[in-house]
Amino acid sequence: MDTYLIGFNEERLRDAISYEISRSGQVYVINNRIQNLSEVAGMLQRLVPDARIATGHGQMNGHEMEELIVGFMEQKFDVLVSTTIVENGLDVPNANTIVILDAHMFGLSDLHQMRGRVGRSNRKAFCYLVSPPLGGLPEEARKRLQALEQFSDLGSGFKIALRDLEIRGAGDLLGAEQSGFINDLGFETYQKLLAEAVEELKQSEFKDLYEDQRGGWSQTRECQLDTDWELLLPDSYVNSVEERLRIYRELDALPGPEALDAYRLGLVDRFGALPAAAENLLRSLHIRWLGQSMGMEKIRIKMGKLMAYFPDDADFSIPEHVLGQFLRDLQRNPQRFQMKQKDQRSYLVVDAVRSVDEAIGFLTSWSEPQPATSN
Repeated sequence: MDTYLIGFNEERLRDAISYEISRSGQVYVINNRIQNLSEVAGMLQRLVPDARIATGHGQMNGHEMEELIVGFMEQKFDVLVSTTIVENGLDVPNANTIVILDAHMFGLSDLHQMRGRVGRSNRKAFCYLVSPPLGGLPEEARKRLQALEQFSDLGSGFKIALRDLEIRGAGDLLGAEQSGFINDLGFETYQKLLAEAVEELKQSEFKDLYEDQRGGWSQTRECQLDTDWELLLPDSYVNSVEERLRIYRELDALPGPEALDAYRLGLVDRFGALPAAAENLLRSLHIRWLGQSMGMEKIRIKMGKLMAYFPDDADFSIPEHVLGQFLRDLQRNPQRFQMKQKDQRSYLVVDAVRSVDEAIGFLTSWSEPQPATSN
């Protein structure tokens, strides 16, 4: 296959289409704007009056689309002017020329996929990438087009993938230099997601290697807290956005209650007495830690209802002392306490939970094994 990077030139387009039709072949012309498909078809009709031209796009109904594609495969049309719908596995061996308008607007994988729609027979195929002059394009767009022009041999997909990685940047798995989605998320969030993925592997595929001595469950699983309570640092307390974000990150990284007590003293020393919302924020960390200690995956407290979710892992079971204490609460007050299961996921429900301290009280009572009673 020959790939050409060209500017918009009516004579070049006319010659390319006329040559393909002269050897009884067919042509794809890709224009990814539905609004002017008819204008492009009209221009091509003016350049090649004898060509039979049809247009297609993804907003056509199924019957019309089927008639169009079948008609093109049966060679009722010479030129198909369409959007990128052709990249979805369309295989027409008689189509061996493709013209992609505004090629600089596509990603490298999209261009490679569309180019792969031609050259599916023993005839020589041609791909024309139409774009503005390279000098006026962004650097990444220019490199994408040059990569397509350079790697046009059969089986060059791997080389294109490597070049795409080179253009966008591979980043650094353990360092601060990141790219793509990692760059958008931020390095610290990426580290957190990576730690969660590693922890998930520890508790599934590599469970035998990390199995603790308390029956196979590791307490390092993080517990997520979702609530409609006001848990925050008010602007009036810490007026710098950057400083508030830094404090949130540091609070999230605290290992336990002792570290929290020391951190609270530091906040009071710097900013004064904690307002109610900030105090609740710090206290809410105890909810997460208690949930984590009992193997809970998520604690949701909204509209006065506490719901504690456990993992749906087949190998996980609610710790006996947690289940036992909750069942005792349920027996005493079945209207307030409930145990439910949805999609093989168990969760405990407590109604009328009105404060952070009340939630901490319930979780603390479940987390502490009750002393054995003698008859």
